[in-house]
Parts: sequence; structure tokens; C-alpha cells
Amino acid sequence: MAKAKKISDTDKLADVIVQAIQEKKGSDIVILDLKKIPSAICDYFIICHGNSDRQIQGIKNAIEDDCFKILKEKPFSVEGVDNSEWILIDFVDVVVHLFLKDTREFFALENLWADAPSRKLENLH
Repeated sequence: MAKAKKISDTDKLADVIVQAIQEKKGSDIVILDLKKIPSAICDYFIICHGNSDRQIQGIKNAIEDDCFKILKEKPFSVEGVDNSEWILIDFVDVVVHLFLKDTREFFALENLWADAPSRKLENLH
């Protein structure tokens, strides 16, 4: 009989974050798996964009609320809230990047970690 693979705490955190993004209709969600990249600072980057600074704020709030309610996890730090073009939520092992669409295209963060396995999720809306 095959052993069931244990889901790590980091994987659970990433799942809760993705669900919160999807609930707030974040677009083009990409999960970069950085676990096997020697110079990586975390296990996952989760990247998405929204259509307005208000939507980006809503996604940020949903992530923080859901992670605390479900996993009792709080971010280590949150950056970029004042202008909301690029909000970074640092949970140490998982780092979330919330962009406005134009800002995301300009920085092309996914391309900086092109050697990492990635998973793009379809938009649910």
C-alpha cells in the first residue's frame, strides 16, 4: 500500500493564500516553487494582479484574514500598502506579490525566477 504524502505547513499556507486570492478574483495567479533553488529566500512565490488598488487591498486583507482564521499565521511583514501598485506579503516561507496589471508587466517577476518550476492557475471569474 502506498504511503500518503504528508502536506507540509508551507504547502497548506500556500493553498490558503491561493484560495483567498481566488475569492477576491485576483488574476493570473502563478505559484513559483523555489524549494530546490539554492539561492532562494523562501519556498514559494505567489504572484497575481488585480485591476485596481482597491482590489489589491481587498486581496491583501483576505489573505491576512484567512491565514489567521484557518492557520493562525500572521505575515512577518507587509510592504507597499500605501500606494498599492505592488504589495508584498512576507510569511517567511511563502512570499506573496500582489500587483496592478501594468506594474506586474513592467517588473516581470516571473522571469527573474525562470528556472523555478511554476504553476499557473486559471482565472475562476
